[in-house]
Amino acid sequence: MMARYVWLSEVPQHAQQLAEWHVAEWTSLIPAFNVADMITEFATHDGDMKIPTTLIALDQDELLGSVSLLENDHDDIRAYSPWLASLYVRPASRGTGLGIELVRRCEDVAYRLGIERLYLYTAGQESFYRKLGWRDVATVSLRAVCATVMDVAPRRLMAA
Repeated sequence: MMARYVWLSEVPQHAQQLAEWHVAEWTSLIPAFNVADMITEFATHDGDMKIPTTLIALDQDELLGSVSLLENDHDDIRAYSPWLASLYVRPASRGTGLGIELVRRCEDVAYRLGIERLYLYTAGQESFYRKLGWRDVATVSLRAVCATVMDVAPRRLMAA
Protein backbone atom coordinates (compact mmCIF):
# COMPACT_ATOMS: atom_id res chain seq x y z
CA MET A 1 0.00 0.00 0.00
CA MET A 2 1.40 3.34 -1.04
CA ALA A 3 -0.71 6.08 0.46
CA ARG A 4 -0.97 9.53 -1.02
CA TYR A 5 -2.14 12.44 1.10
CA VAL A 6 -4.56 15.03 -0.23
CA TRP A 7 -6.91 17.64 1.15
CA LEU A 8 -10.50 16.46 1.42
CA SER A 9 -11.51 19.68 -0.36
CA GLU A 10 -9.66 18.40 -3.46
CA VAL A 11 -11.59 15.10 -3.50
CA PRO A 12 -14.98 15.89 -1.94
CA GLN A 13 -16.47 12.65 -3.24
CA HIS A 14 -14.92 11.01 -0.14
CA ALA A 15 -16.82 13.21 2.33
CA GLN A 16 -19.80 10.83 2.61
CA GLN A 17 -17.69 7.78 3.52
CA LEU A 18 -15.54 9.81 5.89
CA ALA A 19 -18.60 11.29 7.61
CA GLU A 20 -20.06 7.80 8.07
CA TRP A 21 -16.79 6.57 9.62
CA HIS A 22 -16.54 9.56 11.96
CA VAL A 23 -20.13 9.32 13.15
CA ALA A 24 -19.78 5.59 13.83
CA GLU A 25 -16.51 6.13 15.72
CA TRP A 26 -17.33 9.17 17.87
CA THR A 27 -21.08 9.41 18.37
CA SER A 28 -20.64 8.30 22.02
CA LEU A 29 -18.57 11.43 22.69
CA ILE A 30 -20.60 13.80 20.53
CA PRO A 31 -24.19 12.53 20.37
CA ALA A 32 -25.38 15.30 18.05
CA PHE A 33 -22.99 13.97 15.38
CA ASN A 34 -24.78 12.98 12.18
CA VAL A 35 -23.63 12.30 8.64
CA ALA A 36 -25.39 15.27 7.02
CA ASP A 37 -23.89 17.75 9.50
CA MET A 38 -20.43 16.22 9.05
CA ILE A 39 -20.64 16.58 5.27
CA THR A 40 -21.70 20.21 5.70
CA GLU A 41 -18.78 20.80 8.08
CA PHE A 42 -16.31 19.13 5.72
CA ALA A 43 -17.42 21.56 2.99
CA THR A 44 -15.94 24.38 5.12
CA HIS A 45 -12.52 22.68 5.24
CA ASP A 46 -10.73 24.61 2.51
CA GLY A 47 -7.38 22.86 2.26
CA ASP A 48 -3.72 23.52 3.04
CA MET A 49 -2.63 26.36 5.31
CA LYS A 50 -6.10 27.07 6.69
CA ILE A 51 -8.11 26.09 9.74
CA PRO A 52 -10.36 24.12 9.51
CA THR A 53 -8.92 21.54 7.17
CA THR A 54 -8.99 17.79 6.71
CA LEU A 55 -6.21 15.70 5.22
CA ILE A 56 -7.04 12.25 3.90
CA ALA A 57 -4.95 9.25 2.92
CA LEU A 58 -5.81 7.39 -0.27
CA ASP A 59 -4.56 4.22 -1.94
CA GLN A 60 -5.37 5.01 -5.56
CA ASP A 61 -8.96 6.20 -5.00
CA GLU A 62 -9.64 4.12 -1.88
CA LEU A 63 -10.07 6.07 1.36
CA LEU A 64 -7.73 4.86 4.11
CA GLY A 65 -7.94 7.49 6.84
CA SER A 66 -8.04 11.13 7.84
CA VAL A 67 -6.99 13.81 10.29
CA SER A 68 -8.35 17.32 10.81
CA LEU A 69 -6.96 20.59 12.12
CA LEU A 70 -9.71 22.55 13.89
CA GLU A 71 -10.04 25.73 15.92
CA ASN A 72 -12.38 23.98 18.39
CA ASP A 73 -13.10 20.28 18.64
CA HIS A 74 -15.65 19.84 21.43
CA ASP A 75 -18.07 22.30 23.00
CA ASP A 76 -17.09 21.13 26.49
CA ILE A 77 -13.35 21.86 26.01
CA ARG A 78 -13.02 25.44 24.76
CA ALA A 79 -10.02 26.34 26.96
CA TYR A 80 -7.58 24.82 24.44
CA SER A 81 -7.04 25.55 20.76
CA PRO A 82 -6.25 24.64 18.00
CA TRP A 83 -6.86 20.90 17.77
CA LEU A 84 -5.57 17.88 15.93
CA ALA A 85 -8.92 16.14 15.58
CA SER A 86 -10.67 13.14 14.13
CA LEU A 87 -7.63 10.97 13.47
CA TYR A 88 -9.19 7.93 11.87
CA VAL A 89 -7.65 4.96 10.07
CA ARG A 90 -9.94 2.32 8.64
CA PRO A 91 -9.55 -0.99 10.51
CA ALA A 92 -7.88 -2.82 7.61
CA SER A 93 -5.09 -0.19 7.49
CA ARG A 94 -4.35 0.05 11.21
CA GLY A 95 -0.89 -0.92 12.38
CA THR A 96 0.72 0.15 9.10
CA GLY A 97 2.09 3.51 10.28
CA LEU A 98 -0.65 5.42 8.50
CA GLY A 99 -1.93 7.00 11.72
CA ILE A 100 1.57 8.17 12.63
CA GLU A 101 2.00 9.72 9.19
CA LEU A 102 -1.34 11.52 9.40
CA VAL A 103 -0.41 12.94 12.84
CA ARG A 104 2.99 14.09 11.55
CA ARG A 105 1.47 15.75 8.50
CA CYS A 106 -1.09 17.57 10.66
CA GLU A 107 1.72 18.74 12.97
CA ASP A 108 3.60 20.00 9.90
CA VAL A 109 0.63 22.10 8.79
CA ALA A 110 0.31 23.51 12.32
CA TYR A 111 4.04 24.30 12.35
CA ARG A 112 3.81 26.11 9.01
CA LEU A 113 0.85 28.10 10.34
CA GLY A 114 2.98 29.29 13.26
CA ILE A 115 1.02 27.36 15.89
CA GLU A 116 3.11 26.96 19.05
CA ARG A 117 0.91 24.39 20.85
CA LEU A 118 -1.42 21.88 19.25
CA TYR A 119 -4.00 19.97 21.29
CA LEU A 120 -6.00 16.78 21.01
CA TYR A 121 -8.20 14.72 23.25
CA THR A 122 -8.40 10.96 23.38
CA ALA A 123 -10.16 8.32 25.40
CA GLY A 124 -7.89 5.30 25.27
CA GLN A 125 -5.13 6.13 22.77
CA GLU A 126 -2.84 8.09 25.12
CA SER A 127 0.12 5.71 24.70
CA PHE A 128 -0.01 6.05 20.90
CA TYR A 129 0.27 9.84 21.14
CA ARG A 130 2.87 9.78 23.96
CA LYS A 131 5.15 7.74 21.68
CA LEU A 132 4.87 10.61 19.18
CA GLY A 133 5.93 13.21 21.76
CA TRP A 134 2.52 14.38 22.97
CA ARG A 135 2.11 15.06 26.69
CA ASP A 136 -0.87 14.92 29.04
CA VAL A 137 -2.38 18.31 29.89
CA ALA A 138 -5.70 17.56 31.60
CA THR A 139 -8.30 14.90 32.24
CA VAL A 140 -11.86 15.79 31.28
CA SER A 141 -15.23 14.09 31.40
CA LEU A 142 -17.12 14.12 28.11
CA ARG A 143 -20.57 12.55 28.36
CA ALA A 144 -19.39 10.24 31.14
CA VAL A 145 -16.32 9.24 29.11
CA CYS A 146 -12.98 10.08 30.72
CA ALA A 147 -10.70 11.70 28.12
CA THR A 148 -7.17 13.05 28.22
CA VAL A 149 -6.31 16.42 26.69
CA MET A 150 -2.78 16.29 25.27
CA ASP A 151 -0.48 18.81 23.60
CA VAL A 152 2.67 19.05 21.52
CA ALA A 153 4.86 21.72 20.00
CA PRO A 154 4.27 21.08 16.28
CA ARG A 155 7.29 20.00 14.25
CA ARG A 156 8.17 20.44 10.63
CA LEU A 157 7.88 17.28 8.59
CA MET A 158 11.30 16.33 7.32
CA ALA A 159 11.46 15.20 3.72
CA ALA A 160 12.81 11.69 3.29
